[in-house]
Amino acid sequence: MGSVSNAWFCSSSVLIAPIENKRVCNFVVSTSRNALKSSKICCKLPGTESSGIEQIPTSRRPNSSGTKMDEYNIAMKKMMRSPHEYHHDLGMNYTLITDNLIVGSQPQKPEDIDHLKKEENVAYILNLQQDKDVEYWGIDLQSIIKRCRELGIRHMRRPARDFDPDSLQSGLPKAVSSLEWAISEGKGKVYVHCTAGLGRAPAVAIAYMFWFCGMNLNKAYDTLTSKRPCGPNRRAIRGATYDLAKNDPWKEPFENLPENAFEGIADWERNLIKDRVRSLRGS
Repeated sequence: MGSVSNAWFCSSSVLIAPIENKRVCNFVVSTSRNALKSSKICCKLPGTESSGIEQIPTSRRPNSSGTKMDEYNIAMKKMMRSPHEYHHDLGMNYTLITDNLIVGSQPQKPEDIDHLKKEENVAYILNLQQDKDVEYWGIDLQSIIKRCRELGIRHMRRPARDFDPDSLQSGLPKAVSSLEWAISEGKGKVYVHCTAGLGRAPAVAIAYMFWFCGMNLNKAYDTLTSKRPCGPNRRAIRGATYDLAKNDPWKEPFENLPENAFEGIADWERNLIKDRVRSLRGS
C-alpha cells in the first residue's frame, strides 16, 4: 500500500455527501504523484487537498471523551507550543514517513491492528506511552497486544512521560535502539506511536533519521513535519544527541551550550552514537 499522509482510519459505514468544512471520511483518489499508488477509506484534516468522493460517517460514537480531549490539547499547546490537536473520537491516524517507518496515534482497538497488518504490512509496533496514558483514554492494551501476537506483530514498549522534554531526552536512545533494530530486521514496516503521534513518536523517528540516515537535525525534522504536521521537542533531541556523543563526566552542561548546538554532528560522532544506541538493544 502506498503513502497516505495524515490518514485517519475509520471503520464506520459511509454515505455520499457534499464537501463541508469539517473532518470527513474521505475515499482518496488523489492525482498527486506520491499518492497515485493508494486508495483507502480515511479521514482528512480540513484544508487538505485531495480529489475524489467526499464521505461522512453515518454514525459516530458519543463524544464521551470531549473533556479529556480538551484537557489534553490544552496541555499539548502549552508544553509543545504546537497548534495541532488530537481527536480521539476520529480513531487511529498515521502517516507513512519512509518506506519502512510509520508515525501515528495510539491504536484504540484490536481491529486497528488488523488494519495496520493488512493495509500497511506492519511487523513491529513501538509504543511510547506510559500505563497512565493508556488508562486515561480507556484503551484495553492487553487486547491489542494479544492481537499483535496472533498476527505475528512484535509489540515493543519504551515509555516516556508525555509533555516532559527531560523524560523524552533520557528515553530517546533506548527508543531509537528498538526502532533501529526493527527496521534492520526488514520484516515489515515499523509503527511508532505515542498518544496523539504529535510529540514523542515523531521525536523518536526524527532522532533515528538524524543519527542513522545521514541527515542533520533540521533536515530530519523538516522531512517528517512536512509529511505529518506536528511539534516534537527539538531541544530534547539535541540533548540526547549531546549525551550520546559526549558521554564524559567532565563535559559542559547541555544547558550552557548555544541554542543550535548539536543540530549537526561529525562523522565520528555519528558513528559513536550508532554504536552506543545499538548497544542498548534488549536493555
